[in-house]
Amino acid sequence: MMAYFRQRYEGRVEIDAQGKEHQVPLADPMAVEYLHLAISADGRKWTPLNENKPVWNQRLRDPFLRRGPDGMWHLMGTGGGNLRKAEERGSGPVCLHAVSSDLLKWDLVEALPLMKGVKDGEGRPVRNIWAPEWFADPKSGDTFLIWSSSFEDAGWKKSRLWYSRTKDWKTFTSAKEFFSAPYSVIDGTLLLEGGKYYLFHKEEEFTRETGERRAIRVAVADQIEGPYKIHEGPLNKGQIVPVITEGPSIVPDPKGEGWLLFYDYCMTNRFGLSSSKDLLNWEIEEKVEFPADARHGSVFKVDAKELEALKAAFPGETP
Repeated sequence: MMAYFRQRYEGRVEIDAQGKEHQVPLADPMAVEYLHLAISADGRKWTPLNENKPVWNQRLRDPFLRRGPDGMWHLMGTGGGNLRKAEERGSGPVCLHAVSSDLLKWDLVEALPLMKGVKDGEGRPVRNIWAPEWFADPKSGDTFLIWSSSFEDAGWKKSRLWYSRTKDWKTFTSAKEFFSAPYSVIDGTLLLEGGKYYLFHKEEEFTRETGERRAIRVAVADQIEGPYKIHEGPLNKGQIVPVITEGPSIVPDPKGEGWLLFYDYCMTNRFGLSSSKDLLNWEIEEKVEFPADARHGSVFKVDAKELEALKAAFPGETP
């Protein structure tokens, strides 16, 4: 199953030869910033539930959805400001956390101020919490939360990945910087395989000095907190998929050995998929079908009983 939201961006930020930012308009903008679900048997051909309409009325972006060690489904997403408690107003940005036993009814919906009180060396407050995810770390027994934040006037500028730990989703350790690369970073997702941690992430650089570098990279570490060694992929001097891409999601290939890496060609309104046997060398899968205008998906498994209940609740699938 894939969780996603839908959007066609209004424009693309570019930086001209003089270093000045300007917006390049894109055609037919739209946004449906709510949870959507799609199903697939092989990871290549995807069918949206509910005719590619939302399956929940809570506004969010960048949904990340997994079943936790407690047996419950835990959803995180960008947004959640409407859920902010009165005592948390003014405490900085928040992100969404929701819990469900069946993906149909959400029993807990809350805003998490994970960067509360965090300021940079100049005393500036953080501006955003983007694309939060969680990872159940079997080595520590903790749930490890990661997200990107920036202190600049736009979330993509000088962005870093941050982390916090929790054992119960009630108390959280103070936010700490997780991954600081020699480039701006957003959209981190973790995989533990063969005793090593693989951090897939987006390099978010497109200055006149760097050129167009908005695409997915991977870094590897022996410990979850690092240090991470950045893999030098074959594309665009270090990347593993083409530009402009974001929102990586990594799962075992349901067709056999190896892995599938999903990503979003966010500025050209299409989704991408690559496969790999070793998590470092990737080949683009050409024969794929994804829901129209899907953005920033996360991919996960459901059992047959859950799938049938979802299909019954959200009929009218489209091919």
